[in-house]
Amino acid sequence: MRTDFNTLISLATHTINHLNQDDIIEYAADKRADLIDALATELGVSFSTDEDIRDQAIEEVEDKFGLDEVTEDITETEMFNHARKEIIKSFQGENLGGLYMVESLHNVANRVKDFLLNCDLVDDVYSSDEELIEFLVREMKKFNPRAGL
Repeated sequence: MRTDFNTLISLATHTINHLNQDDIIEYAADKRADLIDALATELGVSFSTDEDIRDQAIEEVEDKFGLDEVTEDITETEMFNHARKEIIKSFQGENLGGLYMVESLHNVANRVKDFLLNCDLVDDVYSSDEELIEFLVREMKKFNPRAGL
């Protein structure tokens, strides 16, 4: 399964659902979709999708070989595949549900905590910072984008 922004939406939905089910956050029901979208955007800083890696590999090939225009079949070339593999290797195999981690899961949880505490779409957070981070790490580890299909 290839990952893209919709995978980040799935992770945000998974996270918001668990926070809501465990009565850790409170938000207006009519703002749920906006909250999920905002959290997915925030998570985009912490993860790279297959789509991001593809774009980055194309950019590296363009820069390295001075190509002004990339042909449609660039993704089938050895240059592209090598650049893509090097980018993936830089993540040291760290991924969550096919999303490549740019930072540690603890840092992701800390980022989500800060987001929740400062987001106008969240009415209240019923947890200490440490408990919230621990909860987020535990629940995000369970994320499986295929489970939502």
